[in-house]
Amino acid sequence: MKVKRPQTHRSRWITGVAVSIGSVGLAALLGAAMTGQPAPAPAAQLAPAEQEDYVARRIADIVAREHYRRAPLDDRLSSLILDRYLDAIDGGRGYFYASDIAEFERYRYTLDDAIKAGDMEPAFVIFRRYQQRNRERMQYAMQLLQKKPDFDVEESYSFDREKEPWPASSAEMNELWRKRVKNDALSLLIAGKQWSEAAETLRKRYERVAKRMDQSKPEDVFEAFMNAFVLSLDPHSNYFSPRNSEEYNIQMSLSYEGIGASLQLTDDYVTVIDVIAGGPAAVSGKLSPNDRITAIGEGLNGELVDVIGWRLDDVVQKIRGPGNTVVRLQILPAGAAPGSAQKVVDFTRNRVSLEAQAAHKSMHVVERDGRQIKVGVIVVPSFYQDYDANRAGSKDFRSTTRDVERLIDELRKDGAEALIMDLRQNGGGYLPEAESLTGLFIDRGPVVQLRDTTGHIAVDQDPDPAIYYSGPLVVLVDRLSASASEIFAGAIQDYGRGLIIGQQTYGKGTVQNAHPLNYTIFGRKPELGQLNVTIGKYYRITGESTQDRGIAPDIALPSLINTSEVGESTHDRALPWDTIDPASFKPAADLKPVGTTLQKLHDGRIKNSADFRYLQQDIAAVDAVRSEKSLSLSLKEREAERTRFDAERLARENTWRQARGQAPLKSLEDVKDDGTAGILLDETAQIAADYALLAQPRTGPVQARRNTAPSAQ
Repeated sequence: MKVKRPQTHRSRWITGVAVSIGSVGLAALLGAAMTGQPAPAPAAQLAPAEQEDYVARRIADIVAREHYRRAPLDDRLSSLILDRYLDAIDGGRGYFYASDIAEFERYRYTLDDAIKAGDMEPAFVIFRRYQQRNRERMQYAMQLLQKKPDFDVEESYSFDREKEPWPASSAEMNELWRKRVKNDALSLLIAGKQWSEAAETLRKRYERVAKRMDQSKPEDVFEAFMNAFVLSLDPHSNYFSPRNSEEYNIQMSLSYEGIGASLQLTDDYVTVIDVIAGGPAAVSGKLSPNDRITAIGEGLNGELVDVIGWRLDDVVQKIRGPGNTVVRLQILPAGAAPGSAQKVVDFTRNRVSLEAQAAHKSMHVVERDGRQIKVGVIVVPSFYQDYDANRAGSKDFRSTTRDVERLIDELRKDGAEALIMDLRQNGGGYLPEAESLTGLFIDRGPVVQLRDTTGHIAVDQDPDPAIYYSGPLVVLVDRLSASASEIFAGAIQDYGRGLIIGQQTYGKGTVQNAHPLNYTIFGRKPELGQLNVTIGKYYRITGESTQDRGIAPDIALPSLINTSEVGESTHDRALPWDTIDPASFKPAADLKPVGTTLQKLHDGRIKNSADFRYLQQDIAAVDAVRSEKSLSLSLKEREAERTRFDAERLARENTWRQARGQAPLKSLEDVKDDGTAGILLDETAQIAADYALLAQPRTGPVQARRNTAPSAQ
C-alpha cells in the first residue's frame, strides 16, 4: 500500500507497507510449492528483453539521485543484492545445491556493474538454474509418490531452513525432499484422505508447480532482481512490473474497468470466487461463484481463445478492458464435470468499485448504569483516493475522507455518542487522505513533517481549518497499522484529540517517490512498470520519527500478532529512528488524566474477564505453535498432536462460551466467528463508552465543514 502525493514536478510521493508480488519472493510469485534427476528444459529459454536492460539503467540512475540512504551502488551493495536475490528465489534453501551457490559467487562483486550497464544476464543465469532445479525436484517428488512411505517411523521434518546451509549432495537434497513430500502427504492423511487420494492430489500439485515454473516470463525475473536491488537499500523501495503497477493503482483508487469478478486458479481452471456487487457480472446475473472460465473472446464476434492452463494474471488481462466494450466468456458451470456442456456469456465492461475494501461502519451499544451508550465504529482498511478522477475534475471522485464524512453523518443521526476509528491492518495509502482525514478531527495546524534526501524539512498542514467531528474519539490500531495510519494516529495523539488503543504500530516512517517508467524508447511506448524509491522520512509534529518505533498506544491491548516477527524493527535494512525540531502547534486538550482514568476502568473490567482470559490463552497457544521449527513424520504422533490441539482449542472455546451463557459446541467445525478480533473491538467500545461519559459535560455539537472535498495539493 502506498501514498501518492502530487508535486509541482508531477512526481508522486507515496508511503505505506508495500505488499507486492515483487517484494515477497519469486518462488511465491510463481506459486512454487516444492521439489535429482534432470528434466527436459522448457521450449524457450528465458532471456532479458532489451527494454529491461534500459529500465535497469534508469532505476540505477534514479536510485543514485534520490534514495534517502545515499548508499553507492558498489561492491558492498552488490554482495547484498546477490544474497537478497537468492533468498527471494530459494529462501527455504531447498532447490539450489551448495555447488550452485559457489558458482554464483562469481557475481558477488559484479552485480553493481551489471546493473549500471543494463546487463541482466547474471540474474537470468541464476534463475534458469533455479528453473532446472525446480523441475528436478518436482520430478523427484512425483517419483516418491509411487511408493507409500512408512508413516510409523519416528523421524522429523525441519521446515524452518532460512539459516540452514544449502544441500551439498544429491543424497542430502533427496533426503530433504523425501521428508518434505512425506510431510505433505501426512497433512492430507490427517485431513481424512486415503493414501491413494493423497498421492493423486500431490501428483497434480507438483505437476502444476512445474507447469507454472515453465510459464515464467522475463518480467517475473526482472521484477524479482530489481527488487533484490532496491530492497537492499531499505524495506520499502519497490519495483513494480507493468502488471503489478496496474494492480497497485487499482488498490489506490478502489476501482477498475472490467466485469467485476474475483478469480483464482484451481487446478488448471480460472475459477470465479466471488461476484462483486454492482459490477456488470452481478447486474447481469450470468456469472456465479465456482463457475470456471474456459475461453475468452473480445467483442461479440471475436474468436474464443482457450485459457485452460493459463497463468491467472494472463486471464485477468484478457477479461479487463476499456469501459463500454464487450468481452465474451465460455463458462463451465459450477459443479459440472469437465466435458459437460458449456455456455457462452457476454458482458459490457464498466467501472467496478471495490466496496469491500472501502471504509464502512457499525454501531455498538454499551450498557452503563441502566442506560445505553451508542458507540459508532468506522473501519478504514486503507487510505484511498481515485486520483485520476480527482485530477480530471470529477465532483464525485471516491476517497477515504469523503466516505468517512458520510459515515460520521449516518452514525450521528443514529445517536452515536463516541466514535472509534478502526485502523487495524491498515497498511497505509494516499497521504493527502491521511492529512485530510486528520483534519476532520482538528481545527487547524500541522499534521506531519517530512525530511527529504537533501535534509530539507517540509510541514504539511490540515487542508481545511474546521472540525467535522468534535466528540469523544478513539483510534484502534495493531501491529499492522502502518505508514499513513501512523501519521493519522500520531497526529490525533499529539493534538490530544483522541486516545490510541491497541498494539504498538508497525513503525513505517519513510516516504517513497513514485516514478512511472513508461517513456518512448526504440520508437515505441512500451509499458515499463513503476519504481517507488525511498526519498524521505516522516516525523510527528512533536519532532519524533514514526520510523522503527511506530505509535505507542495510550491503552495497550493484547494481540495475536508477534512484534518480534512483524514490524519495521524486524527488517535488517530499515532506516533508524531519530528526531527533528517540533512543529508549532496548539494541542486541543491534555488527555493524560482521561487516559489514566480509562486505564483503571479497563484494568478493573478485564481483571476477571472470561473474554480476556480466553484471548490470553489463545495467544499462548499460537505462540507455542510459532516456536516449533520441526514436525514429526509419524502418523500416529501427528494424529495425537492434532487430537490434543483440537481438544484443547475446543475446551478453550467451550469454557469461554459457558462464561458467556452460550451452549457448548460439539466440534471445531461449529466455530464460525473470529472471537479474538471481536473481543478487542468490544473492549474498545467499552473504553469509548467510558470516555463518552467522562466527556459529556464538555462535549459540544458536531460541526460541519464548509468544504468537504480533500485538497489534492
